[in-house]
Amino acid sequence: MAKQQPLLDPIEQYTIDVTIMLRRKHNLKQSDIGKIINTKTSFIGNVENYKNPAKYNLKHINALANYFDITPKFFLPEKPLTKTEDLR
Repeated sequence: MAKQQPLLDPIEQYTIDVTIMLRRKHNLKQSDIGKIINTKTSFIGNVENYKNPAKYNLKHINALANYFDITPKFFLPEKPLTKTEDLR
């Protein structure tokens, strides 16, 4: 049986992981993030579920950066990520 490919590219997962880290650090709920980026809580749940292909877009990243008073670059790695089969 062939190994299942990840649903997201490493750069997409990195952005999600940074957002989860910020959410937890600031004791926010998924519903809080939903309000910040003007979307439903279920979307945030889908984004945080690695089995779901949902992901944040640039408008979401900008809204989150504005809320946390950080640069949007904070959501990106310093160096390019390469695709690997086992990042999780």
